[in-house]
Amino acid sequence: MTDPIADMMTRIRNAAKAKFNRVDIPGSKLKVEIARVLKNEGFIKNYKFIRDDMQGVLRVYLKYQEGQRSVIMGLKRISKPSRRIYVKSRDVKPILNGLGIAILSTSKGVMTDQEARAQNVGGEILCNVW
Repeated sequence: MTDPIADMMTRIRNAAKAKFNRVDIPGSKLKVEIARVLKNEGFIKNYKFIRDDMQGVLRVYLKYQEGQRSVIMGLKRISKPSRRIYVKSRDVKPILNGLGIAILSTSKGVMTDQEARAQNVGGEILCNVW
């Protein structure tokens, strides 16, 4: 697999469209941090990292509104292995006028665009979620 973060986004997107309660994703430290940000921003119910003999499994519990509409309307991978997208602290822009979030990998850890602006740090834009 050349882009594990894009695979994570695709698994979450497909599970939300199929109305699954949870989805299992091959684990990594970066994916756990992305799930932490998604939980803190209210896009998923919870997540759990399950250790095994291999790399581990990240179990993500999806969140739905009334009428079984997913809270996550869209996920888009921005920075890819073939083309990395970096932004300076002053160039971090809000997503959909603040309705969505951008998840950045910075020198101070994985955080949202709003946290990056508050801490005045830039980094690699991993994905946009709305």
